[in-house]
Amino acid sequence: MAQIPATPKPARLRRLAAAASLGPSRLMARDTGLQSSERAALTLRPHRATAPADTVVFLIPLVGRHHVGDWAGTCARLAATLASLRRQSDARWQAVICGQDRPKDLADDPRVTFLPFTTPVEGNDKWRKLAQLCDHLPALGTAAGYAMTFDADDLAHPGLVSEIISREARGGYLAQTGYVYDKSADALALAAPRSLTQPLRKPFWKLCGSCAALRFDLANGPAEIDLLREMSQHEHRMFPYLARLAGRPLTTLEAPRVLYLLNHGENFGARRGRISFKTRFVQRFRVADDRAIRQEFHL
Repeated sequence: MAQIPATPKPARLRRLAAAASLGPSRLMARDTGLQSSERAALTLRPHRATAPADTVVFLIPLVGRHHVGDWAGTCARLAATLASLRRQSDARWQAVICGQDRPKDLADDPRVTFLPFTTPVEGNDKWRKLAQLCDHLPALGTAAGYAMTFDADDLAHPGLVSEIISREARGGYLAQTGYVYDKSADALALAAPRSLTQPLRKPFWKLCGSCAALRFDLANGPAEIDLLREMSQHEHRMFPYLARLAGRPLTTLEAPRVLYLLNHGENFGARRGRISFKTRFVQRFRVADDRAIRQEFHL
């Protein structure tokens, strides 16, 4: 199973403009080329998330044992991810892990749920797991909050949940900055928007899928889940566009709050030939003195 292709950039601009001028209903009636994610965003556009959001839900797809060569290493990386959540300065979070195989050492924590995945899928099943995670959201008993898809090998800064909840962004958050850690080279780089002095630098959300927390309010009905599910089926570069199309633009996180783990031996991107440019990115934008970063993320 593969990701759904992204909408070309010129079409995104046209549809954003049309949504503002025509309104969602007329745009959906006129544009027969809309993707299901865009229709989900436009359906949600008239609704606002108004209920108090006091929880961050991390939706974590876990690769199946049959897809990896080092299951113990996969479980260890998941344990590190969960440990980074337990170090949050604000304890108002939940994590749902979806996979075929429940790790034996999954800690007993009421905030952590394992969701069994039993659907037969040819090839990469990550996108189907993400869909199941989104559909499971109402079963958690959380009526409103922020949902963040999060890879099972990435790490959260201790202040991530606190910032998300305390700032109360109406649409959600986007990680413009963040760290990329090349484990094989033991090197850290800062991802951030390009500038005049660093025209080749890239923002974090273009490199890593653990980059967006979306506000949800289940009082608005199934449309809330529909957008989360359909958005998760695209590459992360579509997240800001779909959030804007839904009338819920994402607010930039104030500091680097996520660390993306690269070249640990089981990255799916490496199997698709999509890691080499990120390796070069780390080499180009390596942080010279990274001691404080390593302490913050317990590397």
